[in-house]
Amino acid sequence: MAIRKIVFVPDEVLRRKAKKVTAFDADFQTLVDDMIETMRDAPGVGLAAPQVGESLRLVVVEYGEDEEDDAPKKLYVLANPEFIQHSEETEDGIEACLSVPGLAGEVSRWKRVMLKAQNRRGQLVKIKADGWLARVFQHEIDHLDGIIFTDRAVKIWQPSPGEVDLLRD
Repeated sequence: MAIRKIVFVPDEVLRRKAKKVTAFDADFQTLVDDMIETMRDAPGVGLAAPQVGESLRLVVVEYGEDEEDDAPKKLYVLANPEFIQHSEETEDGIEACLSVPGLAGEVSRWKRVMLKAQNRRGQLVKIKADGWLARVFQHEIDHLDGIIFTDRAVKIWQPSPGEVDLLRD
């Protein structure tokens, strides 16, 4: 495993529609492991393959219901994710991004989502999420379509250092 370089706006890979994952081979497994290590090192709660310069439809997310550092977290590895249902109801929330350092924004997102994807072995999975986890999935999947949170933000600002720690994707 290796920590990969996170690319920043305006790198063009962040604006491209990512390609479908078709091979779940050793190179893919290495990319997944590297992305997990990179996300944890950043530290972030999610990372999309374009953020490490790979135009592939792949995201990793690590989320825990409890905000304590030692609380157990669930790791999601999602290849070719797509939303199959979402609530009509939306919720405004604050987001930031590892590829857009120094900025935060208020973004409206669906409150609940259901998505389908393939896991790291290529097997189909379905996931229901609400609240913060639904927001993280939407943020990361946007990256796969060349969309950055600032494109959706109704307000953008430079957060204080303490505020940044709570917002990283």
